[in-house]
Order: sequence, then C-alpha cells, then structure tokens
Amino acid sequence: MELESIILPGVSAQRPLVIAGPCSAETEEQVFTTAQALAKKDIRIFRAGVWKPRTKPGGFEGVGTEGLVWLNRVKKELGLYVSTEVATKSHVIEAVKHGIDILWIGARTSANPFAVQEIADALRITGFSGPVLIKNPVNPDLELWIGAIERIYNAGITKIGLIHRGFSSYDKKLYRNLPQWHIPIELKRRLPNLPLLVDPSHIGGKRELIAPLSQQAMDLNYDGLIIESHCDPDKAWSDKEQQITPDILSYILNTLVIRDTKQTTESLNELRQQIDQIDDELLAILAKRMRVSQEIGQYKKEHNMPVLQTVRYDEILDKRIKQAESMGMGTAFMKEVLEAIHEESIHQQIEVLNK
Repeated sequence: MELESIILPGVSAQRPLVIAGPCSAETEEQVFTTAQALAKKDIRIFRAGVWKPRTKPGGFEGVGTEGLVWLNRVKKELGLYVSTEVATKSHVIEAVKHGIDILWIGARTSANPFAVQEIADALRITGFSGPVLIKNPVNPDLELWIGAIERIYNAGITKIGLIHRGFSSYDKKLYRNLPQWHIPIELKRRLPNLPLLVDPSHIGGKRELIAPLSQQAMDLNYDGLIIESHCDPDKAWSDKEQQITPDILSYILNTLVIRDTKQTTESLNELRQQIDQIDDELLAILAKRMRVSQEIGQYKKEHNMPVLQTVRYDEILDKRIKQAESMGMGTAFMKEVLEAIHEESIHQQIEVLNK
C-alpha cells in the first residue's frame, strides 16, 4: 500500500497524536465548551459522535446531522480539526458536506464488509481524501480488519489510520473490551506503514483505566490516542463512566513516558538472542510433549479408553496455575497457555485413534 501521512498541517508529528472530545455531541453548548477547554490544552483534533446506534433501542442515539453544524462551528471559530464516526453512505455524504476533516469507522461497522464497502463507495463519490480511521471489528478477526482496510484503500483513500479499541467478550473482565494486544501487534507487523492509535476509553470502560492503558500503548510504540473527554463527564448522555475532563486528560498526557529510542543497543541484542534461544527450547519441549501425547493416545486406543480424562485435566490445570503464580506469572495467562496445550494434546491423541 502506498500511503500518505495522516498528520494534518499544524498538528505535531511527535507521539502521541491525540484526538479527544465527548463520546456524543449532546448540545451545542456542551460541544463548544468541551472544545474550548481542549483547545486550551493544545489538543488540535476534536472528536464527537453524532450518530450513536446503541446495542438496544430506546437509548440516546445521537443528535444526527445537527451535531455536524456544531462541529463545523468548532472548526471555524476555534481552528480545530473535527472528526466523527460514519456508518452509512448518508453519514459520509453529510459529514463531507459539513466539512468534517477526519472520519472514523466504528467497530460494529468494520465487522460488516457490506457496510464498509458502502462507506468506501460513498468516499469515492464525495471525493473525500481522508484521513479515514478504521477501528478493529468487535470480534477478534484480524483478516476482517485487514479486509476493511483494503476496501477503504481501494476507494482511493491513502490517508488511513487504525484504532485499536479492544474486542468484545461475553465474560465479565477487568476491561470493557479485551485488549488482546497481540492482534494489533500482528497487524502492525504485516502492515507496518499504517499508523496505529489506541482507544483506552473503550478498552477500559472506566476512566481510571485510561492512564495505564495509554502508557501501555506508548510502551508498545503506538502512534496515538483517541480519548473521550467531556466538560462534565458525570452528566454525559452516553458512556459517562469512561469519559474524563480536559484537565484530567492534560494531566494524563503530561505524565506519559514516551520512549522514542529505537537504536538497538548491544545489550538489547544480547537479550533478544536469549529470547530466540528460549523460544527454540520452548518449541522443542512442546514438540516432545506432543510426542508423549501421541503415545498416550496409542495406549488409550489399545485399551479402549476415552481420550478426554476430565479429572486428570482439572488436577493438572490447578497444579500448574499455582506453580505459575509462585513464579510470578499471571493466572489468566497460564490458564490460556495450558488450555491451548491441552487442546493440541487432545487433537494429537484423536489423530492416533483415527489411524
């Protein structure tokens, strides 16, 4: 992909690129008051949702096109760039008509190739040149995310950025949406020229998680942050738990540690060589474990035993997790590793049974 920078004139190219503003444009006063406060904190890109489809009907679903008029006022009177989410052809047409500078595609939309293609066609028709930011799909599907990128690029958009907002999960976790950092890391490996922003507001779902998630994103070399900021978060009409005031936003940004050193030092090379060696050893050990699993499968086949031994698995899981905790590893991490190993072991045994 031949891409252009998403950095707009007058916006600092230093990390992090910051986009901030309320989850929803509620009233003209709320929009302008928040934008004024953010401008004083040297935030140059203002965001606000004007179309807000909710999970269930009956909630606040945005003010619609009227909100674009308010954003246009922010642009003209405060000199800020303005951005909003689009989900349909009509959204794109209206946003472009009202001079919106940056469009983003939400997680529900990026999960639907039909919707993304409709937006891509509308972008081509309107002649909008970008930037266009694409959030990850709600489900952890890397190929679906890449497909959305390609559809927008094929529409002639060369100013494309990505927003990592986490992935939906049925289980109740610390985060509103699971970060699953390995997915955007893999995407960045495959498409290294695409700038990557994190949305700590939607990942965390709680304002107290915005700071640590923002720092983690910077440590992982993300390019920017898109954060929900409201002049009076506790009275916000949507997602009030994850919004912060412009003052708090400024404090968080000022306390971020930005590690920009990219020069590989000799000591770092040595450490990476150790990692490579350990990875090789891990693979060898796992291969040995799977060979033992095949032998177990052969034994079970000869003795007409079922493959799955639930009691044995539960004992192993409990014991190994306790061992991992004593070694400083997280419970959730070790549980996920053991479950993956167990699943492959079962697969190996079934292969033996079916021979």
